[in-house]
Amino acid sequence: MNTLASALAYIGAFESLLFFLGIIYAVGLWASGVLPALLRLGNGLAKRKIALFAKADNLSSLKSLLMDSKLFKARNICEISKKEDIGRAETATMFLVYWPDWTADLAEILRNKRDECALIVYAPYDKGKIPDAEMKNLDGRRHTAVTNVRGRLLNDIVASMITTSYEKL
Repeated sequence: MNTLASALAYIGAFESLLFFLGIIYAVGLWASGVLPALLRLGNGLAKRKIALFAKADNLSSLKSLLMDSKLFKARNICEISKKEDIGRAETATMFLVYWPDWTADLAEILRNKRDECALIVYAPYDKGKIPDAEMKNLDGRRHTAVTNVRGRLLNDIVASMITTSYEKL
């Protein structure tokens, strides 16, 4: 009987050791995989400047979309409504462009976009299609997304905040 109890005690100790090693391994995987993404997202939501390129009612509508989500602070949104103001976006780490308002000036926006800066182009279906040559130009840029649906904007912004790191300028 003592031999059986000793064997079960060793088996229990071995299983406990495997259990604790598994927990340590799982915590290590979480810390190296999920934690950095959560930190980037948190820094992005708290500190990132978003340059919002739109004109007139479209500017206020898109800003309302961002503000109504309660994810972004008004002080982190830089409104660009004229070509002359594009330089104000130099401190922004994300550009959100309303395509119908900026079709003629997208090349100027792309010249001001740094490589680590995310660019999201919102081109609603009912406002015309982005020409293939322009889509090819956008496709050749890093950290660029094009969306045709207003509801995808927040998703693309959050995904861009996770996939591009935040660095203070």
